[in-house]
Amino acid sequence: MLTNALVGSGHFFVFERGDLEALNAERAMSATDTANLVGVDALLLGSITQLGRRNEGKKGFLNSQRRQAVNATVEIRLVDVRTGQVFFTATGAGEATTETGEVAGFGTRAGYDSTLNDRAIAAAIADTMTSVINQLQQRAWFTDILRVSGDTVFVSGGQSQGLRIGDRFQVETPGEVIVSGQSGLPITLPGSRIAEIELTGFFGSTPETEGSTARLVGGSLPADTKGLRVMENR
Repeated sequence: MLTNALVGSGHFFVFERGDLEALNAERAMSATDTANLVGVDALLLGSITQLGRRNEGKKGFLNSQRRQAVNATVEIRLVDVRTGQVFFTATGAGEATTETGEVAGFGTRAGYDSTLNDRAIAAAIADTMTSVINQLQQRAWFTDILRVSGDTVFVSGGQSQGLRIGDRFQVETPGEVIVSGQSGLPITLPGSRIAEIELTGFFGSTPETEGSTARLVGGSLPADTKGLRVMENR
């Protein structure tokens, strides 16, 4: 349900993982291209922490009513795969109900409704989705340079990522990564801005294969562009 919600939002590349047990394996995939799997920026982990059912009813001289309700609570956490640090958590709650009634012996008699569990969990997930999407979208957007050919710069990403012709981006060298003695976490120092580019066109037929063409409007690019990051102007 959560995967479907993320894919349906249209804001993310979502990759299926059959087993999310080890962050070390994910970090290894992010650092090497020996596996045919794409390393990801963040893992989205979650669990159902509460799932309860209750039956409520009223009975009169000629009528009776029965109400079944299921309450579910889910907890979701976002984990940075580079550090294993949980940088965001969210809790959502949902409820699903069904009612039946009889008058003078006529009406409906409902047994156990197994769909209530799924409906309650779906409602709980929906309760978290806005905050999860907002948190993921706050992470800094960047892309890479695919190739430079003459005056044309080819970069990853296109219209499905919100890019538009005329958008300008800065090109930065990768910052040095230093492990903090205070927290034990890696901290990336700011890179150096070396150029500015302006988008001129798009290519590719799917979000996964989209790219953009650009022209250099400031600075200069080295012959080897590996590792350079194309960032939003700040």
